[in-house]
Amino acid sequence: MTAPADPFAPMRSKQYVRLLVLAAILGVPISAIAFWFLKLVALLQGWVFVTLPKGVGFHGEPPWWPLLPLGVAGVLVGAVIRYLPGTGGHSPADGFKAGGVAQPNELPGIFAAAIISLGLGVVIGPEAPLIAIGGGLAFLAVKLARRDVPATAGAVVAAAGSFAAISTLLGSPLAGAFLLLEASGLGGPAAIIALLPGLLGAGIGALIFVGLNSLTGYGTFSLAIPHLPPFHHPDIAQFGWAIVLGAAAAFAGYGIRRLALHLRGHVERRLMLLTPLSGLAIAGLAIAYAEGSGHPASDVLFSGQTFLGPLITHAAAYTAGALVLLMACKGIAYAIALSGFRGGPTFPAMFIGAAGGIALSHLPGLPVVPGAAIGIGAMAAAMLRLPMTSVLLTTLFLGSGGIIVLPLVIVGVVVSFMLTLMLSAPPVPKAHSATQTAPQPATRPAATQVR
Repeated sequence: MTAPADPFAPMRSKQYVRLLVLAAILGVPISAIAFWFLKLVALLQGWVFVTLPKGVGFHGEPPWWPLLPLGVAGVLVGAVIRYLPGTGGHSPADGFKAGGVAQPNELPGIFAAAIISLGLGVVIGPEAPLIAIGGGLAFLAVKLARRDVPATAGAVVAAAGSFAAISTLLGSPLAGAFLLLEASGLGGPAAIIALLPGLLGAGIGALIFVGLNSLTGYGTFSLAIPHLPPFHHPDIAQFGWAIVLGAAAAFAGYGIRRLALHLRGHVERRLMLLTPLSGLAIAGLAIAYAEGSGHPASDVLFSGQTFLGPLITHAAAYTAGALVLLMACKGIAYAIALSGFRGGPTFPAMFIGAAGGIALSHLPGLPVVPGAAIGIGAMAAAMLRLPMTSVLLTTLFLGSGGIIVLPLVIVGVVVSFMLTLMLSAPPVPKAHSATQTAPQPATRPAATQVR
């Protein structure tokens, strides 16, 4: 009887050990680049929405101000998608994607589209560009050192770069590994072989962004929300709300995705006209929300990861009507951003979910923290279709409070994920009647049809 092959044999080779060493080395510069990428985004947002209005003579940001940066963002991103290689990265309307390697000539376009979209206030997240840039830079470094890189080795090295970059954003090497593991669809020994170098690169990178925090004082990019309102334990009523919120998130996510895909078909045909108009539409929604609610337009603009903490900790300042208006305006702006801009789909979905959970907390039986937690996880599951990652991201945001509400989050995520799968299922083809005449065999080869 033949002994089964050892699936971990490749890990005992000298080539794999060298790959681990290379991943550790690459984790240093790529994490530093990711750190400064995120810092550049924050600086650009502050300059555009705070410093520049004052610099041109206003006492603060005028209500109509978002029209300027969002219109400019549309013009520039449309030009990047049309004229630079790689179309600025993949379209976020297709959801979260972790596969593939960005080629060196595509990196400038990915970087430019992401910086413009994020820095000028588009409702989009930074995770997808970071993954693409980290993987592309790692692959480029190996190509420069050795031209004949095997495809498998190149993909593993690129994954290591993606790990290091995304871990800078999430503030945790384990969270980055978990996210890319579930998104990649790998499993068993193949996952360990392919992802262990990435985990090592992310771990080394963690030292870099912690060190940069000490040197610069800018802080790390931790997602944890401080000073959450108190919450003690879940109860039966809250489990019922978890089912309701999970179902609502599935329908909301389905609607946002369908709208984004519908709009994308039109935007891609007339990029230079409709991308700027998309930016103006996002600005208009932010202005409408600010005028209708009395809250800042920034609630609608941006990815939402920075404003998620203040939304939860200051939930008492929002009426149920303001939260409903926020969900409507940010949800439509999110769909428009997905259709024409470049970035990731994660954080706007989580913000919308938190707003929905807080809105329902105005009803009996659902405190603020469980409502926000369930909404965050359920909307992430609806938009990413990564249920375990959605649970993990929720606990990262809520810190120690996330452990207490974890059972509720799991219920909401599972309901949202399963209902999303059912809503998105392709139509079942109609069965042919048994009385239909069977097709006759062709008497000669059919001509090839080109469409």
